[in-house]
Amino acid sequence: MKAFNTTAVCIPTKHYMVDLSERVSQIKVLVDAGKYFTINRPRQYGKTTTLSALKKALVSDYLVLALDFQRIGAGAYENEGAFSQAMARLLIDLYEFEDVPIPEKTLEALEKLNDLDEDKVKMDDLFRILKRWIKASEKPIVLIIDEVDSATNNQVFLDFLAQLRDGYISRDTDGVPAMQSVILAGVTDVKHLKAKIREDSDSKDNSPWNIAADFDIDMSLSESGIKGMLDEYEADHNTGMDTAAIAKEIRDYTNGYPFLVSRICERLDVDVSKKMGVAGAWTSGGIDEAIKLILAENNTLFQSLTKNLDCYPDLKKSIRSILMEGTKLTWNAQQDSIVQLQMYGLIRNDHNTVRISNRIFETMLYNLFLSDEELKSNIFSREGQLARNQFVEDGKLNMRLILDSFIKTYTQVCGPLQDRFKEKDGREQFLLYVKPIINGTGNYYIEAQTRDQTRTDVIIDYLGQQYIIELKIWRGERYNAEGEKQISEYLDYWNLNTGYMLSFNFNQKKKQGVERVQIGDKVLFEGTV
Repeated sequence: MKAFNTTAVCIPTKHYMVDLSERVSQIKVLVDAGKYFTINRPRQYGKTTTLSALKKALVSDYLVLALDFQRIGAGAYENEGAFSQAMARLLIDLYEFEDVPIPEKTLEALEKLNDLDEDKVKMDDLFRILKRWIKASEKPIVLIIDEVDSATNNQVFLDFLAQLRDGYISRDTDGVPAMQSVILAGVTDVKHLKAKIREDSDSKDNSPWNIAADFDIDMSLSESGIKGMLDEYEADHNTGMDTAAIAKEIRDYTNGYPFLVSRICERLDVDVSKKMGVAGAWTSGGIDEAIKLILAENNTLFQSLTKNLDCYPDLKKSIRSILMEGTKLTWNAQQDSIVQLQMYGLIRNDHNTVRISNRIFETMLYNLFLSDEELKSNIFSREGQLARNQFVEDGKLNMRLILDSFIKTYTQVCGPLQDRFKEKDGREQFLLYVKPIINGTGNYYIEAQTRDQTRTDVIIDYLGQQYIIELKIWRGERYNAEGEKQISEYLDYWNLNTGYMLSFNFNQKKKQGVERVQIGDKVLFEGTV
């Protein structure tokens, strides 16, 4: 029986996975055109699985040399001789262990090069062997190198790229034998390596990989692709799930990030089904439970993201401002920190604005930033924790009571609202208050489409029930009426009849507390601080 997989490469005969045939066909077009290019995507984004599928699609037309630089030790990057001999060993291994056909003369030349004293071997010795092999080969040769990140801090790797670049140019200008296509895969965008390793200005402007074609193929998992994977699972397990609806919800949470898609499915299949039953797991409530488990993990992806975020403290502050204050950060492809965090998968370009890549990453970051405040013994978090038991009735949140209690706590702690108050103050304190109430049972996230400096919609999922709370600064009756209409329309989208509003009002004559307001067929509980 197949299983969902979130470690290493996915194998179609062993794992449930999205059909990659369309993506592979698009990449093959680049190979057929003789392009050299880099597949640089964040960690656990399906690069190795895609390369495995690509290799199978190419072998009928090409001789494919698929290497993994994780197999090269650090000592191989000390000089060009050590690196060339390491490359020779990788190629020999293809012949010995993977049955890749290598001509006898080529094999002998590679073994001879590997047996020489390291200091007598030059990089062009290796490429001379490759050129002779390419010239004699019946099929064009495609070189695929996975995990190039392990090499990117080394000058010898740049020399290797320079040789490939020279071969690419000489192939088209002078007919010199060269690879049909070279594909480098990793997190790092290899085009920027020159500036990373060499400090002189000439090298910064003359990347050894500037011949690479743009790789714009979308490697996120589509809603239809996820549905196809779920259809296969459903045929095996008969859960009764609505595969289209579940695929849409998974896509909404993950934006198609392959690891997160597979991790949700794996959690549903392995963990949530034990708690809720197989039929109950593959529902919206089951997805909420799976996401709760994922957000509680300290998995390698989250570790990598937070580590990289710490490397860019200024951008970390900006992201915190985006989440907590609703500020807008304009996308700038020349801003190194923005480029780096996009490369690591944390942010994306959304209509020329910096946006967190997906809803799960957003909640992870909210939790991270709120934890920073909790460690300071934040009183709102403590009060929410102390009062949590009174807010749950028959498995449902009494959100009206939560609003009322928060208003009283805020007034006691902060007193009257001051002119220096910012919306982020209210948003942060409300989330700190609510988080311990739902912690361990429910999830929350901030609706990206409505998060700005005037309005924020917080969506709480608690035991399969959604609660929509709009947070805003009071700007008069007309603005409030517009807000009531907006949240009423938003409730229609969620098929809910009850919503909540929390206004921070500077009017000295305001009526503080929570009121019930009827808007058409919708009920709003409006709280005023």
